[in-house]
Amino acid sequence: MQIKLPSYTTRDYAVLAIILLPISIVINSILLGAGYYSSLGVFLLATGIGCAAFAVNFTLCGGWAVLMKKRFPDERQISLRLTFMILTFIVITGLFLLAMFKGYEQIELFNYRFNENMFLLAYIGMGIVNVFITLMMEGVDRYEKWKDSLKETEELQKVFRQSQLQGLKSQLNPHFLFNSLNSLSSLISEDEEQAEKFLNEMSKVYRYMLRNDEDQMVTLETELQFVDSYLYLLKARYGDGLQLSVKVSEAAMQTMLPPLSLQVLIENAFTQNSMSKSTPLKIYIESEDDKWIVVRNNLQPKVVAETVDVEAGLDNLINRYQLINRSEVIITDQPGERIIRLPLICKTAEVQYE
Repeated sequence: MQIKLPSYTTRDYAVLAIILLPISIVINSILLGAGYYSSLGVFLLATGIGCAAFAVNFTLCGGWAVLMKKRFPDERQISLRLTFMILTFIVITGLFLLAMFKGYEQIELFNYRFNENMFLLAYIGMGIVNVFITLMMEGVDRYEKWKDSLKETEELQKVFRQSQLQGLKSQLNPHFLFNSLNSLSSLISEDEEQAEKFLNEMSKVYRYMLRNDEDQMVTLETELQFVDSYLYLLKARYGDGLQLSVKVSEAAMQTMLPPLSLQVLIENAFTQNSMSKSTPLKIYIESEDDKWIVVRNNLQPKVVAETVDVEAGLDNLINRYQLINRSEVIITDQPGERIIRLPLICKTAEVQYE
């Protein structure tokens, strides 16, 4: 069984290790005066007692500090938190000092008698030390939060850039481009009107994907408009082998999500599953409680080359959500069906990448 000591910051006990001996020597010098240095035995015993007492005192104060941090976590409550911490620390320290002063009277080797003036001097000194250490720890805590925030921002930007590249690579690749141009070529010779419509939808798809350099979050409505154009290109190739159904509430339409999120899920579905007119791949996109967008598809696994990382786009999307939203992407694989739930983000809580 491990005992975890309370820690206000990651540096608490490093600070304790630095200040423990000096404070013990100072307090014992006040208590015992010249007698503290009268013999090695007195010096070592008093120093050991002082270090042990201050270590326990520091740990108790640390526990109270952690409790206050949980009770008053908001930045606007920092003054209240620090006030409760300092006042409590002074009381706890006063009790420990009193115990030390009275306890030393019981140790014959020290030949000590309680002195109110010395106690008051030690109490004032420790009170000042308590205020200093509290403010220093608060400063360390804020510095660590700043470092964590900076690291998270850098990681977020890195993942965002990776997602941009992954989003472009997922469709701006020779295979997709070749298939799109091949379909367009066929339509030109067969039906000029349909060819013109195909070209129009193709331009919408590529314009949307290229625009991701600027847009970090988009509304679900915008993403679904893109999906319509994207699906048009796919159906030109797969025909009735690919079927898509969309049922989204009006309220959900105005929520936000990372661009190309639905494209990643659709691509993930048709990359891993076979499809034909007789056994179509069916994809359903539905909103759930205006908080989730749910994408379901039937499972018709096809053989995929081992060198192809079919889940790369999905993994990238999951990483993005882990950084920008408290809710996680939920993936449920059950017999004959895969269900993926993406959290929808309210505009008021929109996350900025930069």
